[in-house]
Amino acid sequence: MRAKYEPKSDTRSEIAELEASLLADIEAFDLDAAERRARREYLANSGTGMTDPMHVFPEIVPARPPATPAKATPVPSRLPEPAPQTADQEKAPASGASLLDQLRHQAEVRQREIHSAMAEHSSINEAIDQSLKRIFFYLHELVQQLNIIKPDVPRDYNLIEQLQLDQLAWQEGFADYRTQSQSAGALVELVTFTYRLSSSNTLHVERDGSTVERFRCMLFDFGLPFTCKEFKNQRSYVERAEFEIRSEVSVSARWRADFSQGLIVLETRNLERLGSALYNIRPQIVDKPLLEDFGRLILDQPNRFRELAKR
Repeated sequence: MRAKYEPKSDTRSEIAELEASLLADIEAFDLDAAERRARREYLANSGTGMTDPMHVFPEIVPARPPATPAKATPVPSRLPEPAPQTADQEKAPASGASLLDQLRHQAEVRQREIHSAMAEHSSINEAIDQSLKRIFFYLHELVQQLNIIKPDVPRDYNLIEQLQLDQLAWQEGFADYRTQSQSAGALVELVTFTYRLSSSNTLHVERDGSTVERFRCMLFDFGLPFTCKEFKNQRSYVERAEFEIRSEVSVSARWRADFSQGLIVLETRNLERLGSALYNIRPQIVDKPLLEDFGRLILDQPNRFRELAKR
């Protein structure tokens, strides 16, 4: 209402006053002082992280001289083959490698060696297992036939001097096997083959003094059945003894797995003669000719078992 009734001021005088004020400000404006003030504000903002991250000043580097192009090297028609690495080169880490790199390289080499040894050991164990199974199947079939036929075995077992067990015949045989536990792999580790030969003959042997006990121990070692009648003096000292020995021989052949050595060990008792014998057989040579000659050896027929077992 006041603006409505009050008289209006002169517009021209107001514009002149505004123009004079602007010209006075321009003349009083200090350009250097403004630059210094803007610089201080920029540094203050830079210290507090308030500058614009997009405004990054490029780094000024001296100009490099232009590189001269290298002469082209002719490419050979066939690249040379790299030389094979030796075991020492394979195990040696690169020069300047850190400790962890060296240990990591050694661990990798060791792991490869362990895996290779385990694979080879497992292969040998499988070969022994398969060979022992083949031995059992052959001996099981062999003993079944011999238990029916009961053939004569014309082998003479020399005891002492001119005494020997002879005119023997097959009585009974048996074949069996044993495996490892399931946790160990359930591989066949033992095949046993036993049989008994006998005849109706009986040997009578007399021994004196100290030879009595030695002869008794020998009969025990050979597993021969016997009876002994001792004759003692008044001081209860055995002066002599009479032995009655039945013509009965127990024979055994144990095919045992030696997984640590990768072999099959054949332990025999009273097979070819009274006493024990030992054979080391590689599982790779257990084949039909070897088993056939072992059967001939049992029956005292011409054979090449010793020669084949040494292959």
